[in-house]
Amino acid sequence: MLKLKSLAFTSLLALAACQPIGPHQIGPDGQPGGSGLGGREAAQVHDRMLEQINQLRSNIGASPMVRNTQLDSAASAHARDMAAQNRAWHFGSDGTSPLDRVRRAGFMGTLIGENISETYEKDIETLNAWMQTRQTRDIIMDTRASQLGVGWFEESGGKLWWVLITGS
Repeated sequence: MLKLKSLAFTSLLALAACQPIGPHQIGPDGQPGGSGLGGREAAQVHDRMLEQINQLRSNIGASPMVRNTQLDSAASAHARDMAAQNRAWHFGSDGTSPLDRVRRAGFMGTLIGENISETYEKDIETLNAWMQTRQTRDIIMDTRASQLGVGWFEESGGKLWWVLITGS
């Protein structure tokens, strides 16, 4: 009986060693942080977001959008700036507006809108959240929009700052 208890105790110790060490950071949505949008997954974010958005737009007969690297650049810069400010809002730390930022990035078309998010959720979960709110959904589904830019910044704790910009 003592051998059986010792074996059970040793087994539990071995299993415990397989568990991650350290506290899990929980985001405001109740999901664990540390999403790890690095490497291969990060390289797929733009295409995955564009594909999902164009599928949603096709449901209402809207034309598909194309990726615009100037809008990507403006979105990425603003995501990093929001993280530095530690607040999700549409104005840059230097007072710039979304229009100022897209112009600075070289985009001379029409700015349709900008969606922002501070979350622990990945791209598709963030897109889903935007689609649940009329104001952010309207920016994505606006039939005038023909171009899209997406940017994000991931903090070491896993918090993600997202920016989506549409234009024509």
